[in-house]
Amino acid sequence: MAKLYGSGALFHGNGSLEELKTINGKKAVIVTGKGSTTRNGSLQRAEAILAEIGVEYKVFEGVEADPSLETVRKGAAFISEFGPDWIIGLGGTSSIDAAKAMWVLYEHPDLSFEQMITPFGIPELRKKARFAAIPSTSGTGTETTSLAVITDREKGVKYPLASHELQPDLAIVDGDLCKSMPANITANTGMDALTHAIEAYTSNVDDNYADALAKGSIQLIFDNLKKATENPEDGVIRQNMHDASALAGYAFTNAWLGIVHSMAHQMGGVFGIPHGRANALALPNVMRYNAKATGRFEDLAKLIGLNTTGEFITAVENLKKEINVPASIREYGIEKDAWMKEVHRMAENAFKDVCTSFNPRNTSVEDIEKLYIALYEGEKIDF
Repeated sequence: MAKLYGSGALFHGNGSLEELKTINGKKAVIVTGKGSTTRNGSLQRAEAILAEIGVEYKVFEGVEADPSLETVRKGAAFISEFGPDWIIGLGGTSSIDAAKAMWVLYEHPDLSFEQMITPFGIPELRKKARFAAIPSTSGTGTETTSLAVITDREKGVKYPLASHELQPDLAIVDGDLCKSMPANITANTGMDALTHAIEAYTSNVDDNYADALAKGSIQLIFDNLKKATENPEDGVIRQNMHDASALAGYAFTNAWLGIVHSMAHQMGGVFGIPHGRANALALPNVMRYNAKATGRFEDLAKLIGLNTTGEFITAVENLKKEINVPASIREYGIEKDAWMKEVHRMAENAFKDVCTSFNPRNTSVEDIEKLYIALYEGEKIDF
């Protein structure tokens, strides 16, 4: 017997932010970033909706990219002082992931970070509040997932929090909120969603529902990502990419991910590489590596009108070129000596990442290290 995991309720479509009116509560805290939701007007719209339905609210602003444990603790204290029955993550992935972690500490203030990052170690939530996720970027699908990623700045390590308790009670997937995204962020987040879908489809978890969701996401991304970087104001294209992100989120919260994500978490924690770009950098060689253990990449090739695993990997690389995503760490601007100094430590931490256990090919620290080394110059390797 299996269960399909995902959001409690999901509204999607241009203008669906209005469905925030459906929440039933007295007090809410909106957790958001450093200004983008104010600039695009989504924060003001959310505030107006809460005021209209008589929900008292406060706003915790200032969540940084790759949210830190320090920010999470500050936010949890802010939330605890106000005592809401709804927590609303509004904005990019960082805002929503931080809000999820704040929610955990609001419900369980004595929980250590070590307990939080233990896979499926988060205790039962929803005794104090429920959670709503309203994304303004089309990438992680965090509005439909049981994951959040938090950075320990002192250690320089990103840690995934994995628990089905973290799945939002309400998700609003409104493409109108993404129209202000710059082309580079559209590209990075789109490649993040593509990586989610590919890794979910090829993971070692066999799930028909996740497979269908992943395929649907991949088709939408190949049809719309390049267009979204070129035509940011097109509402249909934006909604298609927003839907693709949510579908990929549903897929990987049921089938999980692989070592692309394990590697990307370290690249972000150590070098500050945006998560979607880190995924895009690692994806082609990891696909070559995993093709030794699964034939499922051929299914994805046929999905977009191709025939072989090699053709599908080339299609992914070509898409990256078309949306101006670098093909190597060198192109990204990191010095080789600095990169090589951290390779072994990153490989060790990536091997311990929860995502590694769902990779279709059994791996090792040594194999991950080889992948990191090849990544510096963008060398194509197959071993």
